[in-house]
Amino acid sequence: MLSERLVAEVKSWISDDPDPKTRAQLQEWLDRGATEELTECFQGFLEFGTAGLRGPLGPGPSRMNRCVVSKTAYGLSRFMSNAGLKSIVIGRDARYGSEDFTRDTAEIMSGAGFEVFVLPRALPTPVLAFAVRKLGCDVGVMVTASHNPPQDNGYKVYLGGTVNGIRYEGSQIISPTDKEISAEISAAPSLNQVPRGTTWTILSDEIVNEYIATTARLGNSPIELKVVYTAMHGVGTETVLKVFDRAGFTRPILVKEQAEPDPDFPTVAFPNPEEPGAIDLSLKLAREVEADLVIANDPDADRCAAAINDGNWRMLRGDEVGALLGEYLARTCEDKSAVLANSIVSSSILSKIAKSYGLPFVETLTGFKYLAKVANLRFGYEEALGYAVDADSVNDKDGISAALVLVQLAADLKREGKTIAQLLNEIWKKYGFHGTRQISVRTQSISDIDKVMGKLRNNLPTQLSQFKVTQVDDLERPKDGLPPTNGVRIWLDEKYRVIVRPSGTEPKIKCYIEVVTNQVSEATTILDAVEREFRALMAVN
Repeated sequence: MLSERLVAEVKSWISDDPDPKTRAQLQEWLDRGATEELTECFQGFLEFGTAGLRGPLGPGPSRMNRCVVSKTAYGLSRFMSNAGLKSIVIGRDARYGSEDFTRDTAEIMSGAGFEVFVLPRALPTPVLAFAVRKLGCDVGVMVTASHNPPQDNGYKVYLGGTVNGIRYEGSQIISPTDKEISAEISAAPSLNQVPRGTTWTILSDEIVNEYIATTARLGNSPIELKVVYTAMHGVGTETVLKVFDRAGFTRPILVKEQAEPDPDFPTVAFPNPEEPGAIDLSLKLAREVEADLVIANDPDADRCAAAINDGNWRMLRGDEVGALLGEYLARTCEDKSAVLANSIVSSSILSKIAKSYGLPFVETLTGFKYLAKVANLRFGYEEALGYAVDADSVNDKDGISAALVLVQLAADLKREGKTIAQLLNEIWKKYGFHGTRQISVRTQSISDIDKVMGKLRNNLPTQLSQFKVTQVDDLERPKDGLPPTNGVRIWLDEKYRVIVRPSGTEPKIKCYIEVVTNQVSEATTILDAVEREFRALMAVN
């Protein structure tokens, strides 16, 4: 039986919803008393945070739809007015709903009197981040759910220049900006009262070509390489091919089943290169063509994965790619004030690389919204396949420029008669083997996450198997100068590091383990034992 309160809320939402499809769906559920469906979709307005919006498509305030996006665009427009911001550029990926959400945002921004630019078609997120700076826009919006499941979409906000005393320069929002926008969204009037305009500029390919030319400059003197590439059913293929062509590289060999944008992502369970099985087709093709390297982007091409053949084809961990790029870029860096940086959950190896080459090092909270605020950034990375190799052009992670630099690295090594696997071994010999592992546990609710985090903060045993718990740092009460964040850092036997935190974009708890030893086999044994202990601790009972 539907409550009177829920019926009134649904009717009010229907009267405000600009989309006839979601209006009809809600009315049908209302007519047949679909309590479960309506309750799920009316659990409060989809939370707007530093990751913007992200969630499943569907009707109602708790889902991604035209009504939610329109209210969010209105809230963003009010924030822009209050801050004296005047221009916005909007981009989108090829997911379901992305084109509609882009148009709604453009209409509301136009109606509010801003100068509005729209990218010409579905394009990678790095092109949007590039456009914010290149066009000198105050704000950027990217409609994308990145590597989330097919049923999701999202809404990511960038700022240009300095806002609230924070140097953004074309990077993603951080607090308190998210809270200010969220407050304006909450105060939004009926959408029937919000003016919509029709005046905006659809950008030509010139902005895309400028991104391609700028990125291509990161490659030089290539040699013949066989590179297998997958766009993971996303929007990366066209731009990657043009960047490689412009840089003079051999065209990558495409995984044809995944080369074109497809919002159903039919060949993968999750369109994320980190997920098991996601790059199986790429590895199969690599064996068939005897490739030198595999490159995979996620669907919006802001992340980059790589696979190598070191006896068997395998995907490199994000920290391994971070070590390779860090060593390569530090070695060729002439500016000794240029900074290397990584997120707190990434490997500690980059700090040692920076020290070896006499470069400054900075550690930030998780996410490129923080890494992008590091001044004079030469190279920044996070273990979740995010890399910034040219922050002056794209002040965000960029899977396309990272791919080009990786291929250039492979080419340089091939010219010397060496492989990426050999360079990795040299890095381990120089700095010690840094074994890292990530565990992800999917949850059903926020309360499940709170329960696990509470257990780790308040009821952690003093001994875990053969390991003594020697220190527990509550990252909500940091002592190292970083802002507070929901997470704990645990030290075992004073030398093995474990960080546990909720995901910022998915219903997951993530655990990051690092073990530094002189022997790979020893590290693997320790990682296995620590993983067993923390899988048990993170289990939702």
